[in-house]
Amino acid sequence: MSAEGSTRAVVMALGANLGIAVTKVVAFALTGSSSMLAEGIHSVADSSNQALLLVGGKRAQRRATAEHPFGYGRERYIYAFIVAIVLFTLGGLFALYEAWHKIRDPHPITEWEWVPVAVLLVAIVLEGSALRTAVKEADRTRGGAGWVRFVRRSKAPELPVILLEDTGALVGLVFALAGVGLTLATGDGVWDGVGTGAIGLLLTVIAVLLATEVKSLLVGESATEEHVRAIERAILAGDDVDTVIHMRTLHLGPDELLVAAKIAIDLDDDARDVAHAINGAEARIREAVPIARLIYIEPDIFRGGVSTSTTAGLPDAARRAGGAPRTGPRG
Repeated sequence: MSAEGSTRAVVMALGANLGIAVTKVVAFALTGSSSMLAEGIHSVADSSNQALLLVGGKRAQRRATAEHPFGYGRERYIYAFIVAIVLFTLGGLFALYEAWHKIRDPHPITEWEWVPVAVLLVAIVLEGSALRTAVKEADRTRGGAGWVRFVRRSKAPELPVILLEDTGALVGLVFALAGVGLTLATGDGVWDGVGTGAIGLLLTVIAVLLATEVKSLLVGESATEEHVRAIERAILAGDDVDTVIHMRTLHLGPDELLVAAKIAIDLDDDARDVAHAINGAEARIREAVPIARLIYIEPDIFRGGVSTSTTAGLPDAARRAGGAPRTGPRG
């Protein structure tokens, strides 16, 4: 459902931006407004970005191969990072250059004065509709998390990217409308350049935020706290596992999770008991957290609070994950 929702939001944003880009470029050709040119390039960049997100989502669905045994799920992160680069260069830097050029050599808008205002008002309505779709899709997955936490913690890059892009687009349209309006009211083209500069700064900040968040996903993030707790509960739900000595999780993609855990078993267990404990733990993990696709469980003997292979040097969180070993009769 989350993948379908992300695709729906991307397609909605792509359709809106393609239409908006054409009208903005036409408005620039008629009026010479730098704000309209910056917004037109912004919409072209956004359209390219949404196409990149769709391509990344499609390529991530390829099956694992011998060369890439963990699959291609991270392609979605790679394409999202390219989106940040495009937004920074084609959107932010171009707008800042155009603002510098316009402020140095300002020109008032003397022809088709009503065109940029009309185009910007229509664009605000279309961008608002696209943002509304993204918000509705995000509400299905973010639960009770705030918007900042959702953007920072989401493992699927598409919705956070669309939310930031559409929010930036709406704010940028307000900047453009202010710049064009002040230029028309005062006859001073400097205001058009100031509005363009504000758009450039906004896009640059958004691009840096996107790059920072996607970089973290590319490097490799663990499962969410909720999923970690659910996995630990699932492992310990059977009566054949004493405790979780330590555990590691890694997102191979938004919907693919790798789980590696060392579990404590009884000293008297034979090979059949150990295999049964591991298979049972794997089944419970997959039932509790369906995105746990790759699970590796290593058995160990837990003696007096320390396993036969010591936990020294592990992070505190990893040592705490084990908790206290179980006591009492085994089933």
